[in-house]
Amino acid sequence: MNKLCIIIGILLMTGFQALAIESPSLSLGKTLFESVELGTKERGCVTCHPHGRGLDMVGDFNDTELKDIINACLRDALGAQLISSESQEMNALVSYVRKFQK
Repeated sequence: MNKLCIIIGILLMTGFQALAIESPSLSLGKTLFESVELGTKERGCVTCHPHGRGLDMVGDFNDTELKDIINACLRDALGAQLISSESQEMNALVSYVRKFQK
């Protein structure tokens, strides 16, 4: 429940109206990627992947595989709860991470 409140707060901080227009939102993906509040380990995706380091191979994975990988990282590296694979947040993360593919 607490993680849901944090995600809702992030959505409000990034401009909820923009989410209705832009789907999935790269700005939301960037915000989530950089957030240390998703998990319990005071780390964000950017901690292990500054400037997209190590993400150049994401093009080798389809969206379903990439969503599973993102959730595994959230769970294992950040101590976060899994994000629904159909959620706006997950789609935003996938879109943002894809910008690093070669």
